[in-house]
Amino acid sequence: MAGILDLLNSDLGKTIISGVSGSTGTDQSKTSSVLTMALPVLMKAMERNASTPEGAQGLMGALSGKHNGSILDNLGGLFGGGVDDEVKNDGSKILSHVLGNKQQGVEQVIGQKAGLDSSSVANILQVAAPILMGVLGKQASQNNVNSQSGITGLLGGLLGGNDTANEQSFLEKILDADGDGSVIDDVAGMVLGGSKSSGGIGGLLGGIFGK
Repeated sequence: MAGILDLLNSDLGKTIISGVSGSTGTDQSKTSSVLTMALPVLMKAMERNASTPEGAQGLMGALSGKHNGSILDNLGGLFGGGVDDEVKNDGSKILSHVLGNKQQGVEQVIGQKAGLDSSSVANILQVAAPILMGVLGKQASQNNVNSQSGITGLLGGLLGGNDTANEQSFLEKILDADGDGSVIDDVAGMVLGGSKSSGGIGGLLGGIFGK
């Protein structure tokens, strides 16, 4: 299974990046940086949430219903006339459900690394979250996911399966950030440490930030 970062490098990913960039008025390369950092973090948070039967059931319900992947069938329409408020409101709900009280810290950390203020990061993520859910919904239906182990397996596979400890703790660190800035150095260190590997999130982030 291709990982979520492979998706961002695909034609679909490029459409998503340019569409999100256009609809939020944010520089395309910064939008790409935000999504590269944020999508694995959101998926890691979903994986955490799906570790309980209730969390897994809630996520599966969303993926088989509203977020079944149909949003991906008309991205041109989604971005063409400007993303409507309904999509953004939906994205906002997804973020607060998935990240909970970590949302502000996550947005601040990613903003500091991408060179954007946290409200710009929030705008990007509001548009991207329903699209990410659509990607997961499509994958869940193609792989006939209908159990807790199935959904956590799907998320783990998209995250790259056998992540290195560095990458796992990198995602955990961002998720546990309180936005006071102290975690940034740790995260930067992990990106540097992870960039020696042949790929994965650490290597990819290291490449993006020119480390």
